[in-house]
Amino acid sequence: MAVKKFKPTTPGRRQMSVASFDEVTRTKPEKSLLAKMKKTTGRNNTGRITVRHRGGGEKRHYRIIDFKRRDKLGIEAKITSVEYDPNRTAYIMLAQYIDGEKRYHIAPEGIAVGDKVITKEKAKIKTGNRMLISQIPVGYSIYNVELHEGKGGQMGRSAGTSIKLVSLEGKHAQIAMPSGEIRLVSKKCYATIGIVSNVEHSNITIGKAGRKRHMGRRPQVRGKAMNPVDHPHGGGEGGASIGMKHPKTPWGLPALGFKTRRRRYTDKMIVKDRRRK
Repeated sequence: MAVKKFKPTTPGRRQMSVASFDEVTRTKPEKSLLAKMKKTTGRNNTGRITVRHRGGGEKRHYRIIDFKRRDKLGIEAKITSVEYDPNRTAYIMLAQYIDGEKRYHIAPEGIAVGDKVITKEKAKIKTGNRMLISQIPVGYSIYNVELHEGKGGQMGRSAGTSIKLVSLEGKHAQIAMPSGEIRLVSKKCYATIGIVSNVEHSNITIGKAGRKRHMGRRPQVRGKAMNPVDHPHGGGEGGASIGMKHPKTPWGLPALGFKTRRRRYTDKMIVKDRRRK
């Protein structure tokens, strides 16, 4: 994949870059695998804003993606197309199984139309094949990894990411996350061989505010630009600093480094924390 840049015909075009979409082979999605998406614009069931800076954006349909593939064990599938998904950073691939059923999967880097993939407890080590973690050689890159047995892939699903299998010793397997965290997962969990597609996604520059509005993101105002009544950072003459040791949210809570993690009982599965050097 390559990043496409433009001639600086306008100030917005000068910095903008987009994906070239060289891997995409089909522009229209499979109708049988679409679902409607209702926009909430960051509001709850009473209409109150619970997530700020959301609203507008282009209309989308959700692509129904199979993150498990457990009910298709031993059934080979042929890749018929690689498509763009507006709901995620990675590309998706349309797989047609021998029994005629079609399903969407997250596409790995290097997959092509006509390639065949399969899900088995022990399959050939090939990009796109899905199998038990216990059957994957140590050192391989994997993605769409199950965190809990039978729940479907939850880790390694965004563009260009991959998880490295570090060890298979003991009751659990050790995997290295892109963040640097090393954690334990069950050997009975499934994972897919390869790296998630669209690896150049992190190099794309939005370029202009209007493009962000197309994504459903509304403008954000800095707290230091507000009045003291509206934000803890507000007030002061000129471009004054926030004037305190720790940044705050509009409601006075710490904005950076404040721990909100509740499922602490899963900390026992973390071998190395991503913050530790």
